[in-house]
Amino acid sequence: MNGLFGWANAAAFQLGGETVRWSDLLGNLLGLATVALAIRRSLWAWPVQISGAILLFGASMAVHLGGNAARQLVVVAAASYGWWRWNRQRGADHPRGVTIRWATGAERLALLGFLAVGTLGFAWLLSATHSSWAPLPDAYIFVGSLAATLCQGRGWVEFWFVWIAVDVVGVPLAFHSGLPVSGFTYGVYFVLVIAGLRQWIRLARGKPADIADTPVGIVSTVESVPVVEGAHA
Repeated sequence: MNGLFGWANAAAFQLGGETVRWSDLLGNLLGLATVALAIRRSLWAWPVQISGAILLFGASMAVHLGGNAARQLVVVAAASYGWWRWNRQRGADHPRGVTIRWATGAERLALLGFLAVGTLGFAWLLSATHSSWAPLPDAYIFVGSLAATLCQGRGWVEFWFVWIAVDVVGVPLAFHSGLPVSGFTYGVYFVLVIAGLRQWIRLARGKPADIADTPVGIVSTVESVPVVEGAHA
């Protein structure tokens, strides 16, 4: 593992007395780009999110956050599903590749149940295997990221609310784990996710988007705005 991510886990610079790793820095920059692309509903959001998740996997393994590392692997799988689903829906009726909507009552209950049961179950696994020094928040971020990415793939507005909850937990956990760039980026995500939520609510209501349409797969400008937590990514 060290040989595979050796270059990425090398120190980039010092920040506030903490060492910033290249994997932490580059992975989170790709996460920020993912949010911008998710707001635009661009297919590029998915490969960018996958690349960032691979880098953050290496960063998490380096600081003994097993849950967060596992989260990145699941994000890769979930993002691959989202990429396939958005691409499949592209066509004359859905040039953006996804229909934005609110989840139904049953879908929301299923989402909440998955978050609760999944977090408790995975926290127990992390604790039993000594894979994380903070099993409950580590597990919550893992399960929340998976749920958000899957909801994003289905075009549910609720995925932004799940990311907000992940950010609230992710900021203190990242700083206390020696990943200052991740902690700072989670804070930035919180602000950007609010902007994304507002955008998708307008789309779900059938109102014109504030951001000018850009054809899928063609993004002339990437604002510094994720998922995906993903992007957050």
